[in-house]
Amino acid sequence: MPLRTPRRIGKYGAVGRAGTLGRIGKWRTATAAALLALGATLVAPLPMAAHAADSSGDYCAGQCSDILPPGENGNATLADILANKVFGTRPAHTSDQLGPYASLADGYPQLTDATLGKFFNSSSFGVPADQVASVTSPRSDVTITRDKATGVPHIKGTTRQGTEYGAGYAAAQDRLWLMDLFRHVGRGELSSFAGGAAANRGLEQEFWRQAPYTEADLQDQVDRLANGTGARGQQALADAQAYVDGINAYITQSKNGRYFPGEYVLTGHVDAITNAGTIEPFKLTDLIALASVIGALFGTGGGGEVESALSLLAAQQKYGVTEGTKVWESFRERDDPEATATVHDGTSFPYAGKPAQAQGEALPDPGSVVPEPLVYDATGGATQATTKSPGVLPANLFTGGATKKGMSNALVVSGAHTASGHPVAVFGPQTGYFAPQLLMLQELQGPGISARGASFAGLGMYVELGRGQDYAWSATSASQDVTDTYAVELCQDSTHYLFHGVCTPMEKLERTNSWSPTVADSTAAGSYRMQIWRTAYGPVEYRATVGGKAVAYTSLRSSYRHEADSILGFQELNDPGFVHDAASFQRAAQDINYTFNWFYADSRQTAYYNSGTNPVRADGVDASFPVWARAQYDWRGWDPAVNTATYTPPAQHPQSVDQDYYISWNNKQAKGYTSATFGNGSVHRGDLLEDRVKALTQAGGVTRASLTKAMADAALTDLRGEDVLPDLLKVITSAPVTDPQEATAVQQLQAWSAAGTKRHETSPGSHTYANADAVRVMDAWWPLLIAGEFQPGLGSDLYNAFAADLSVDESPSAGHGPTGSHAGSSFQYGWWSYADKDLRKVLGEPVQGALAQTYCGGGQLAACRDMLLSTLKQAAAVPANTVYPGDDGGCSAGDQWCADTIVQRPLGGVTDDRISWQNRPTFQQVVEFPTHR
Repeated sequence: MPLRTPRRIGKYGAVGRAGTLGRIGKWRTATAAALLALGATLVAPLPMAAHAADSSGDYCAGQCSDILPPGENGNATLADILANKVFGTRPAHTSDQLGPYASLADGYPQLTDATLGKFFNSSSFGVPADQVASVTSPRSDVTITRDKATGVPHIKGTTRQGTEYGAGYAAAQDRLWLMDLFRHVGRGELSSFAGGAAANRGLEQEFWRQAPYTEADLQDQVDRLANGTGARGQQALADAQAYVDGINAYITQSKNGRYFPGEYVLTGHVDAITNAGTIEPFKLTDLIALASVIGALFGTGGGGEVESALSLLAAQQKYGVTEGTKVWESFRERDDPEATATVHDGTSFPYAGKPAQAQGEALPDPGSVVPEPLVYDATGGATQATTKSPGVLPANLFTGGATKKGMSNALVVSGAHTASGHPVAVFGPQTGYFAPQLLMLQELQGPGISARGASFAGLGMYVELGRGQDYAWSATSASQDVTDTYAVELCQDSTHYLFHGVCTPMEKLERTNSWSPTVADSTAAGSYRMQIWRTAYGPVEYRATVGGKAVAYTSLRSSYRHEADSILGFQELNDPGFVHDAASFQRAAQDINYTFNWFYADSRQTAYYNSGTNPVRADGVDASFPVWARAQYDWRGWDPAVNTATYTPPAQHPQSVDQDYYISWNNKQAKGYTSATFGNGSVHRGDLLEDRVKALTQAGGVTRASLTKAMADAALTDLRGEDVLPDLLKVITSAPVTDPQEATAVQQLQAWSAAGTKRHETSPGSHTYANADAVRVMDAWWPLLIAGEFQPGLGSDLYNAFAADLSVDESPSAGHGPTGSHAGSSFQYGWWSYADKDLRKVLGEPVQGALAQTYCGGGQLAACRDMLLSTLKQAAAVPANTVYPGDDGGCSAGDQWCADTIVQRPLGGVTDDRISWQNRPTFQQVVEFPTHR
């Protein structure tokens, strides 16, 4: 029999190969066969007899659904991995959700409530008796039932500790290797664990720069949870310990039984023949390290004040101080009146706005800013900027270029506007695409816990996004400004600074990584050291001078050293005794310090709440720029010993109950609530949802299917085409187009516009876009027209400075998206709002919050039109193999469809097939509760 884990069921499903042997190298067939034969001698423990999992306490009546690609199973033994590489097979439930997830792009126009099951799975509690695939009891007080359809674990404990033990055991069954990767990322030790590939080094460097922790720092968070958060904190710690115990039980059993993930062999941690080697057991501080990774990826906001200062200085250099400041503010769009807001009833929630008279501003002297070095003492393979081995994770996972992360979407409609009279929600997190996925599904049933949904691997003590007995919740990244940059004055030397008037040594934090080549990573043996200087105001990021004084710019976020605090809010969301209506949901969300937009629906109410520990800044401090590190400019109530402060009270956070509808796609939260990033203005991808959901709500009779259709339609739409192309065509067609090449391009764009500006295949599997030439032209034209529109007026220096604040484009085929190319999420960051406002101004149309100057053609319609036509003609002449140059991921030059496709980035040895582009949540729920407790 093939080597397998205790819970795997059925036979391997034969599918087409997903590419070459990739980073584990080229295996000879004979070697693979020998190792497969070895696997045949290793037998996993047998499951218990199957029986039904309890479905009591479920008030959704079959009207709750979800999906998470590529599949629940994220563990593969060495035999599984070799079979995938040699025969193209995959373990059961590794990729069985890719098909239904991908097919919604073709099937949504005909979608009905009755056909939702073709594209989503039931998220009802329990497992019907005839659908039970296996039942495992890792100890006497818990069972793990897996269903035939998806392999999702349904964990039921007779004790709370048993429930959490089972959750940890199931997490290790499904995501052990991934969990191990991320606990090492969280410590800045990925290359020592998984190999010295350039991407591995780049990722650990980017993360450790943002969250450098010592083991004592991690333990401090555990201790604070035990001693400073009351009964719920103590319960959370007990839950976490039971969860860790379950993980470790599986590690021991799988290691002894030789059915552990095969990546441990490929990376040299365990010997395939003798089984010698170690899989290190988990401990509570590992969960803190994991939480710090997730917080840095999705739950923070702000920062970038040095970059903002540089663009402000460039604007003032170009236009003078007064006009330059006006120009900068107009591009900043802090509180744009035309921006789509989640709370759209006009309620204002002022936060982090521009002060009337800024105090304590510490702008750098021109030309003085130097990034703080991070890497030292590189040897061997560490000196290689590029490596043949690609690494287990993308190097830009945390940066995504110049922009912060911020993904996920939500569509929620009040029962006053639905066909049933009950609220309907379609929502989920957009966390990128990986194999296995960063998230995993589970159902938890035990004393004080009743929920089903998704949790980040290794943090599944509770369901983080999902449903309870009679309610569901989800989140989108909010990214409001909870991170500030301080200018600390140096004294004595470069590693001492003035802290409240006292010359104080900086703390030196170091992390040394070393590795040797393995089957998984052939990078030559090497080592290097990361070094960060930490102050009370956070880690040093830059050095500069301010008014001639030597300073270090540091970054301080409110959640730094507090990643564990959010566990209390998640515990409450899973507790049916705590959450029973919109108000109690909002109270739970208040206990989450990550910056998220939270959404809720039950059979009667809908609700929204923006979470995060928003620091109360000193009067006059402008959160958009660096400020002096002096007591009078500190956060109010700030205690540097533990990094706590006075935070804005819950009533000042954007929130709402029973608004007619809510949409969120990382757009503006509410009037007065300052956007932490540039570009949140008149055109935002949130508009793709806003326009569709508003129309549905006004028409009334909204159903699960119709709301899902709205999401799916937006997911295939090019934002530039829907919301900026009409402006462009108005300018161009203000006079006849006589040049034949220009006229052809205009006609192609007009036809694409009439068809809804979709990026979608002509038919399922055709791998050819409808209106392919128009899509190609737009992709080639956008960067040319933006440069032609703005660079002449701004000048190269200011144009480039603003482009550093906000990338010009984020089309699906661009390689600079939030998690690189082939990442799905698109059109969040770009100059669409700037182009829209500027072109409307040229056309003489009303513009609220207009740019300080008019740029296209110097404000002259004819000159603007000439520029657009000349750049359009230039773009139309660019061949497809230049617009889509191909990549090392399997896309040939000129393959437009392939350039857009979503790839499940392999985090282990098994790879999955690519799917057509959709801009939608990775994990997604469709819910409508008909009854309530």
